[in-house]
Amino acid sequence: MMTKKSEATLKFEGKEITLPVIIGTEGDKGLDISQMRKETGLVTIDPGFVNTASCFSQITYIDGEKGILRYRGIPINELVEKVAFVDVAYLLVHGTLPTEKERMDFSSLLNRNSLLHEDMRHFFDSFPQGAHPMHILSTMVNAMAAFYPSVDVSTTARDIERSCARVISIVRTIAAFAYKKSIGEPIVYPRHDLSYCANFLNMMFDSPVRPYHISPEAVRLLNVLFIVHADHEQNCSTTAVRAIGSAQVNLYATIAAGISALSGPLHGGANQAVIEQLRMIYNDGDIDKFIRKAKDKNDPFRLMGFGHRVYKAYDPRAEIVRNECEKYLTATGINDPLLDLARKIEDTVRKDSYFIDRHLYPNVDFYTGILYRAMGIPENMFTVMFALARLPGWVAHWREMISDSTKIVRPRQIYVGRTQQEVGNELDSRSPALLI
Repeated sequence: MMTKKSEATLKFEGKEITLPVIIGTEGDKGLDISQMRKETGLVTIDPGFVNTASCFSQITYIDGEKGILRYRGIPINELVEKVAFVDVAYLLVHGTLPTEKERMDFSSLLNRNSLLHEDMRHFFDSFPQGAHPMHILSTMVNAMAAFYPSVDVSTTARDIERSCARVISIVRTIAAFAYKKSIGEPIVYPRHDLSYCANFLNMMFDSPVRPYHISPEAVRLLNVLFIVHADHEQNCSTTAVRAIGSAQVNLYATIAAGISALSGPLHGGANQAVIEQLRMIYNDGDIDKFIRKAKDKNDPFRLMGFGHRVYKAYDPRAEIVRNECEKYLTATGINDPLLDLARKIEDTVRKDSYFIDRHLYPNVDFYTGILYRAMGIPENMFTVMFALARLPGWVAHWREMISDSTKIVRPRQIYVGRTQQEVGNELDSRSPALLI
């Protein structure tokens, strides 16, 4: 619950106004500037919204200086240790961890809504070979609005509940179908007797000629990976979901916007970019050369997987994933030279004052790709895995946004173009021509 305990004073052109200071439950402070333009004619300039809070939210709390991440008040490490991804999805969307009955009901709802409309299966035939799965995913999710009841701000609570479960469940099916299509294998339908993560792995890897053995350890690991990616407050894709949703767009188009935002290499695509860069460094063999390049301000090269907009301490998600990476590869006997390389790079960077002074620690993307490789997930599916994990977070923010009766997102700007011009000024230098 927010409070207003103090005020700040703004002086401009001889006029003085007071700006309320909003204090969040964890002590976050923010200036309420909602009346500033009306009172002074001023707007704020904040490219990238580095210092701008765009909303009030009860979903996720991050303290970047201390390396804290909590969903609905519960630390991320406790969730990873004690519950499954389905529990976390329920927590994010509904606000509390489910009781046993609520969990069974939610799991049943996910199961009933896991099948893709059969007519939509034909859409996969129209995508060109080699199309990136993220582009297929966003297109298919957007198309769901034509096949399923519209879900928007005016929809009844029951319809919203069912549709939230549908999008969390069915996107997993779409992702697996897209992968099967890309390798020319028959699709595998979801099974009612499997858990959320086990179902996805089975749909990805089962085959008529090579039945897939569902490893409990792989299922556990996928639950961990999905939990650490499930939400991260107002990141680029979540902000896109809130912005698009504020226009009262239906849920499916809103989620498709989030998927599109996540596909960028500076956001969800970073885990794939990390693997590509690790492979490049491994093939070259000279770690120190790339460390020097990363430190050279005149060189555009950057070490992928290091640093974060929010975290100025070690990313708590990265610590979880790094430990899981060590355990899983040891338990399965997998020897991945890229893991050895990643360890060496991290050891080097964490002793270098250049990176220490700039708070450039490993982020969650640095080790996730190595884990996905070990599980058999192809590299072009890495960002899709991120999207599947982030679905509950997007849905939770969409529900929170529509319940707050948020105004449509419409930022201001500072115009720096030409002043008023006459059309004749532009035409004087042109040769006469026939107007068509």
